[in-house]
Amino acid sequence: MNMIDLIKSRRNIKKFKTDLVDQNIIQKWLEAASMAPNHRMTEPWEITFIGPETRKKLNHKTDFGNAPVLMAVLSRHGATQVETEENAAATACFIQNFNLAAWSEGAGTFWSSIGINGKNRELLEVPENYDLLGVFGIGYPEVVPEEKPRTAIEQKIKYLP
Repeated sequence: MNMIDLIKSRRNIKKFKTDLVDQNIIQKWLEAASMAPNHRMTEPWEITFIGPETRKKLNHKTDFGNAPVLMAVLSRHGATQVETEENAAATACFIQNFNLAAWSEGAGTFWSSIGINGKNRELLEVPENYDLLGVFGIGYPEVVPEEKPRTAIEQKIKYLP
């Protein structure tokens, strides 16, 4: 599949098969993700894999679609507000690279923003100088959702003189 088709076909998976994803494959996707653009090579992302005990305490309403693997992605704050924002943007690029790498090999992710909650930050041991950009269920899709309608890109483009 070419890159455009891969990007257009990727979905947020809400229901996973029970098949475990090999940790070496996840490591390969993380390595690919780490090629994301980042300002001044800050590489601000950190990964935390979440075990069953912590997962249960997160008490997510869908249990991440029963994904067999759960990980949190954190973004380190910078020395300034601008650098902190740049780091969050770079970490979002890291996440998208990861999602596409997984999708290219038949796996998917469920991106949840539950880390905004202070209790969940504490459960996941997120340091004060980090933002939690998401908790991700990872696995092989049992169901791939249909494409949702999107706003035509022409409506999102502006040209300046």
